[in-house]
Amino acid sequence: MAGLDVPAGRMVDVASALEHVEIGRRTDFYCTLRALLVQRPQDFALFDEAFRVFWRTRSGEWSPHDLRAMGERRRLDPTAKELPLQPTEDGGTGSARPTSETVQRTAALSYSDRDAFRARDFAQFDEADLRRARLAIAEMHWEIGTRRTRRWARAPRGPLDMRRVVAQFARSGELLLLETRRRAVKPRPLVLVCDVSGSMERYSRLLLYFVHGLAHRLGTVETFLFATRLTRVTRELAVRNARVPLSGMPSRLSDWGGGTRIGEALRVFNLRWARRVMRHGPVVLLISDGWDRGDPAVLRTEIARLQRSCHRLIWLNPLLGSPDYRPLTRGMQAALPFIDDFLPVHNLASLETLGDHLNRLPPRRSRSAARRSTQSRRDRGDS
Repeated sequence: MAGLDVPAGRMVDVASALEHVEIGRRTDFYCTLRALLVQRPQDFALFDEAFRVFWRTRSGEWSPHDLRAMGERRRLDPTAKELPLQPTEDGGTGSARPTSETVQRTAALSYSDRDAFRARDFAQFDEADLRRARLAIAEMHWEIGTRRTRRWARAPRGPLDMRRVVAQFARSGELLLLETRRRAVKPRPLVLVCDVSGSMERYSRLLLYFVHGLAHRLGTVETFLFATRLTRVTRELAVRNARVPLSGMPSRLSDWGGGTRIGEALRVFNLRWARRVMRHGPVVLLISDGWDRGDPAVLRTEIARLQRSCHRLIWLNPLLGSPDYRPLTRGMQAALPFIDDFLPVHNLASLETLGDHLNRLPPRRSRSAARRSTQSRRDRGDS
């Protein structure tokens, strides 16, 4: 309420940290909270004021004593004394301020820029914004559903498990319980293919942190980067601290910030990697602005093949967040008939929308999308 931007997940860190300090010492308690809750230097004064006002002596009816040890007496206690308000060096008592004093700065600073920050384009972020965005991305919840496997598992209802029924009858000679079963389920895998060409340079850095966060939240994630050629970076992103591998990524990829050949990159993916990473019907996230210097016919053929081999193909385009954007490039025109979902990915709000969309993915691809893909192949004369 005072205007401090404190993520909800940070309170878990506060609760854990308080187990390691002496909370009876006001200085230790104060310093622990300030270190974890204040993210910007300009908020130190605001935190100090909020801390002081919260711990001020209540006026009139409130007692600073623990009345539970006094026979459960109610609030009033005429012998109550004021408690110190300011933390001292030794954690002891300090001078109390008047009980009628109120916060003068809260009204002026009660506005939070959280909504404005969520709507700000990634291309406008500075270093402080990047650090703040990484924390926000780490707290997002991602769930892309489950898939049915070929294995069977026990279930309270379903078809009869004849194997267990017969085995039970062979042991006891009686049918005491009719076992049932159902298909076992596992988390659906995810494949990320991210464009790091020159036209995506404004977004690539933060999107890699988004990719890294997905890889650690979901576990079964394969990641590829491309500009003029395709590179698998799944092992590099397996490191928990993403700063080290991501900071050196541009120097390790010779085509980083270069031209874009989406069709050629997808051809390499389909020929070299599809058999290994496209098993079990994964969801594919293709992150690119659609500016392609290659042959649109190659892109059309390869993205059609990619869609047929996955559960769902989602294209994330940073330019889609602009109200004036129209997918008029040759690459986007060639790819659109084979895309199940075409979504923006230009700010934190769009990432939250993406998370909600992934959490509600249907178990099967819609028939309309399949009909569009089939009709497009017929129009080209494909078999």
